[in-house]
Amino acid sequence: MEVTPTLIGGQFVGARSGETIDSFNPATGELLGRIPRLGKEDVDLAVEESAKAAVPWGRTKVQERVAMVHRLADRLEERGEELAILDAKDNGTPIWVMRRIVAMASNYMRYQANLATEVHGETVPDEFDHLNISIHQPYGVTARIVPFNHPLMNATTKIVPALVTGNTVLLKPSEHTSLSALELAKDFNEIFPSGVVSVITGYANEAGNAIIDHPEVRRIAFIGGAAGGRAIQERAARAGVKNVTLELGGKNPLVVFPDADLDAAAEAAVIGMNFGWQGESCASTSRLMVHEEVHDEFVARVAAKIDALRPGNPLDDTVDTGAIASRPQFEKVLQYIELGKQEGRLVAGGGRATVESMEDGLFVRPTMFDGIDPRARIAQEEIFGPVLVAIRFKDYDDAVKIANGIEYGLTASVFTQDYTTAHRFARDVEAGYVWVNTVSRLLPGTPYGGIKNSGVGREGHLDELRSFTNTKNITFKF
Repeated sequence: MEVTPTLIGGQFVGARSGETIDSFNPATGELLGRIPRLGKEDVDLAVEESAKAAVPWGRTKVQERVAMVHRLADRLEERGEELAILDAKDNGTPIWVMRRIVAMASNYMRYQANLATEVHGETVPDEFDHLNISIHQPYGVTARIVPFNHPLMNATTKIVPALVTGNTVLLKPSEHTSLSALELAKDFNEIFPSGVVSVITGYANEAGNAIIDHPEVRRIAFIGGAAGGRAIQERAARAGVKNVTLELGGKNPLVVFPDADLDAAAEAAVIGMNFGWQGESCASTSRLMVHEEVHDEFVARVAAKIDALRPGNPLDDTVDTGAIASRPQFEKVLQYIELGKQEGRLVAGGGRATVESMEDGLFVRPTMFDGIDPRARIAQEEIFGPVLVAIRFKDYDDAVKIANGIEYGLTASVFTQDYTTAHRFARDVEAGYVWVNTVSRLLPGTPYGGIKNSGVGREGHLDELRSFTNTKNITFKF
């Protein structure tokens, strides 16, 4: 099978070493393609080409940069079905989810692009013959290092804030799910000037580290696990003083008080776990915390809903959940399920799912455990798979203590008809993004991100665009 080339400096190339990485369909085991395994020499070339493009790109009129992003959004919509199918094959998530992601990505891209003119400076009063102004200037070469779970979304929306503020971008997709980024590279090359966007395929400990180590890459935005984020902070600090933002993992609580609308809360417990994405989402509400008065009946209701979910071929519109994106992640999820059987009581799913004619597929049954101690590993560690744990709590203080008793602080949800309780919990919970009587709503223009080991910085908001600029102050004397 031929190697799909990557884009560096306006040229479609392979790795200088000639080495490649195989990309497999996790539902069938089929070899989908081979991608370049880039190393330090390749990354050095990409940075060199990006640096050459950075000055003219930074001087391009902002309206022209915005127009190019809109053209990319147009192209995404035109090729949406093709790209959705490619991602469903490469990532394992059902096609109906991928179609939604195409629409979401296009909307986010247009919203972010239209914010570009809001990244402006200020004037400060000074003496009568002086003028003091501040301006925002791009960093130059920036990097977006993104994970395997939402490939198409990550390859489009995540590069826009850097582009419209005048930066060039090195896009580093996961080695497990690079095919949609490589397909989009054709559009990047046609729409943007050479060197403005480069796609860096390869392993994190090779191509990824080469990006972080390079002194000219002064702005890095990473999405991934907490351990990976801390490693990037440490490595970047050794290479220089860099602006590093991190959108990391979560073990997010969905808290149900006894006065809640239990029908709505049960539905939200399933939706919030993002089973359609096999639970492979950092925002998933993977800890279901239920008040002891309603715990048993409520957990049984949610378990029945989860048991009714049907894994299957990601290209089948009727399935509820697809395949785990890679074998290492598949094995990790199964290990946590075995651990859960030791730490609690299995009430739904549990283990590998068998899908007809796809016996080699990486399918896991949507799973739920009950009777979990809040300090248990399965209640503390991010699994990033279709596994929900139920935890009993006694009262408000107990709920807050359990919700906050982890290293993460990304999202949280609370269900109650008492808005005093809702307001208190939204204030007291240690999370960056909170839902009340709803779940999984991520709106353009809202600052998304976490606290504690869930990250630093905010995305999807004007603050993200500003974070890709340096502020410079200038004083004039007349």
